[in-house]
Amino acid sequence: MDKQILLEGIDPLEFFGVNNSKINLIKKLFPKIKITARGNALFVQGEDKEINIFEKKFALILDHYFQFNVLSDEIIRELMNAGVSSMEGSGGEDKDIIVFGNNGKPVRARTPNQKKLHDQSANSDMIFAIGPAGTGKTYTAIALAVKALKNKEIRKIILSRPAVEAGENLGFLPGDLKDKIDPYLQPLYDALQDMIPPKKLEEFMKDGTIQIAPLAFMRGRTLSNAYVILDEAQNTTENQLKMFLTRMGLNAKFIITGDVTQIDLPSKSNSGLVQALKILKGIKSITTIFFDKRDIVRHKLVRDIVEAYDKHDNESEHFKSS
Repeated sequence: MDKQILLEGIDPLEFFGVNNSKINLIKKLFPKIKITARGNALFVQGEDKEINIFEKKFALILDHYFQFNVLSDEIIRELMNAGVSSMEGSGGEDKDIIVFGNNGKPVRARTPNQKKLHDQSANSDMIFAIGPAGTGKTYTAIALAVKALKNKEIRKIILSRPAVEAGENLGFLPGDLKDKIDPYLQPLYDALQDMIPPKKLEEFMKDGTIQIAPLAFMRGRTLSNAYVILDEAQNTTENQLKMFLTRMGLNAKFIITGDVTQIDLPSKSNSGLVQALKILKGIKSITTIFFDKRDIVRHKLVRDIVEAYDKHDNESEHFKSS
């Protein structure tokens, strides 16, 4: 099968790269077909199945280029290595891509439970995402919120965390209340900075389109037309989490993330998250997704560390029970 793909409205020199570096990278990623660049057209030869796959993936590259006017080697690899099954029947779109972040880098659901969170967000108004550090619970949730904002499905994003110390003390941090609280909210800022250009993010923060605040600031509010994320929910008390959950207004999505093995409260048995998972079980439109070590997307050592601690905890429980 022979196929010609016209590149309308594109400068071939810029799109193909210096000395055809970008098109040569694409050729390496598709060794089963022959790709020839001539002027503003690509000529592709090979088996029908391979060319159909190539066309779908190349369409992603074109869409990306038209949207962001930039095309790096990293982006090419991301898009061309996308799973074929996730694109079949989708009109050339990779279903696992949640949103395009800064510099056009795609933010995608990479693991089974990240994909489950992505899929369930369309059907459930409230989701509990539970699991160990490094599984991408919060990052995926924030990506879903940014996507909803860009698609004008909601008017604002509200991100919150309980200001509970993990061994440190707020009183010893310098500055006023905001200065003391900001370090606890920094992971939320980091995720947003990956997905929204700095100037736009600053505008959103100033006009209240995006709000980041400690949990105590939620009291008395009704959160409508918003994507609301509560992070580190294992460190909420029973009353705090009940207060937060009952802030839900019209056209709101709530995602509550936490790790029940990392409770920093003085009495771990009083975690509001642990209680809520029991009380709310079975309520329609509330979904609980349990992430595990298979979802860890940080350095490979993080998975080994989690496994080692799990083993230690299990051995300690066995020793106590015996």
